[in-house]
Amino acid sequence: MPRIPEIDPDETTGYVASMLKAQTETFGRPLNNHLLYAYRPGFFRAARGMWAAMDADGILGTALVSLVNRRVASLNGCVF
Repeated sequence: MPRIPEIDPDETTGYVASMLKAQTETFGRPLNNHLLYAYRPGFFRAARGMWAAMDADGILGTALVSLVNRRVASLNGCVF
């Protein structure tokens, strides 16, 4: 559990709300780290921009991205 409580997605608006909704449709709920970034929309946009740039650039292949996500989830104690 984070020391900072996660923001309630229903209290967000605009870009943040649309991204959290898209994550809910994809993953069943918003990603935990994004619920913390949502407190500061500028940070939220920066984090999303980083991931979007990595996706668009194709630096990492789809299979490698999946493996990295699994490893990070495992290190964080997530059963994802």
